[in-house]
Amino acid sequence: MLKEKLQQDVKDALKAGDSEKRVLLGMVMSAIKNREFEKRSKLSKTETDITKLEEGSRLNDEEITEVLSSEIKKRKEAAESFAKGGRQDLAEKEEKESAILMGYMPEQMSEDEIRDIVKKTLAELGLKNIKDMGRAIGAIMAQVKGKADGTMVSRIVKEELGK
Repeated sequence: MLKEKLQQDVKDALKAGDSEKRVLLGMVMSAIKNREFEKRSKLSKTETDITKLEEGSRLNDEEITEVLSSEIKKRKEAAESFAKGGRQDLAEKEEKESAILMGYMPEQMSEDEIRDIVKKTLAELGLKNIKDMGRAIGAIMAQVKGKADGTMVSRIVKEELGK
């Protein structure tokens, strides 16, 4: 469903003459196709039925959200780099693209909601040292996948383990 919405928005941007959005969404669609190709390549090692291969290589909304999240992260990192390099114009362009892509993401959790999940997970797993950060982040990201920024989760886990 998310893929169809992206495809429709590419068409709408084309009709509206919004070349920036069309190019951005076109790049996202390419990233989705690349991920589908990777998935199909892995499946082809075990599956020979073409129909099952086609169905199995399609990305579901959760997998598309992962692709979007990755694209957003790339743009945020690029914006930071451009800002540090004194290229505010390019930083603003990357931020604008990031904001457009955020519109396709599920509603993001607030910092308080993330903190509650972090505290609960740390207590359940009995994690208390900063050495446990990797295990903690792995468990927490599995719960909040697509609904929380990984950088924020990492920061909150570090704060909670550092107490």
